[in-house]
Amino acid sequence: MVKLSTMTSVTPDWTLDQIIEGMQKYGYAGLEPRAGWGHAAGMEYDTSPGDRDSARAKLEAAGLAVSCVATGAKFATEDPSDLEGHIEEANKAIDLAADLGAACVRTFGGRRGTGELKGIINRTADAYKRVVDHAQERGVTVLMETHDEWCNSAQVRAVVETVDHPNLGILWDMMHTQRMGERPGETMQVIGDRVKHLHAHDGRYINGGTKLETVGLGEGELDHATPVKLMNDAGFDGYFSVEVIHKPGSDHDADGVMQQYGEGFRALLS
Repeated sequence: MVKLSTMTSVTPDWTLDQIIEGMQKYGYAGLEPRAGWGHAAGMEYDTSPGDRDSARAKLEAAGLAVSCVATGAKFATEDPSDLEGHIEEANKAIDLAADLGAACVRTFGGRRGTGELKGIINRTADAYKRVVDHAQERGVTVLMETHDEWCNSAQVRAVVETVDHPNLGILWDMMHTQRMGERPGETMQVIGDRVKHLHAHDGRYINGGTKLETVGLGEGELDHATPVKLMNDAGFDGYFSVEVIHKPGSDHDADGVMQQYGEGFRALLS
């Protein structure tokens, strides 16, 4: 059964205690820290071992879990010196995820750079090969998200198949595959067996279809019900994680988003 998760980007100014209270209030099972963004929950790459243990213990005592650790690491990065930084970030995230009890780490493809697609896929796969053994040692799966220049699910699968390692999977961001014209059933056929985590954020097209505005779950033009049903029917027991991004210190309604997406998720299941 698909479970509900929230990213700390929804509640960037909330402490972990506040997030736990909100998760329990609105029916969330998992928390996805977005490391590197300085959120008040405090689950960062430089968080001490003791504080990692404490955060994990708090969540587990409340019957909750860390669903995934979200990074900004980009594996299609063409410049070798820049790529080194992304590799380092991913390895730190793998360690953080393992310490927090999370099953997976979110990464991106990012900008593809130059060359034919086959060469880009091979180069991106070579970068992933540099982290998957470490992920296996720590019991974590690295995920490539359907995002940015990698919204086409077949191209993401091509990278994963080229790496051919049990600790590399796919994060299905349902917004971005649909933005590229894929129907959920089509995406499911291509990557469903490789999907380990889901990202959710509904949207409505404005300005004559030139811009996609984030709205509440069920209030936009994107189909979340079909992917949830398909994944449930396939026996998926991972997380549907809310990715609504608020900047720390900005004017936003974290509580309202958590409540609305919680209610919207339960409506999808029913």
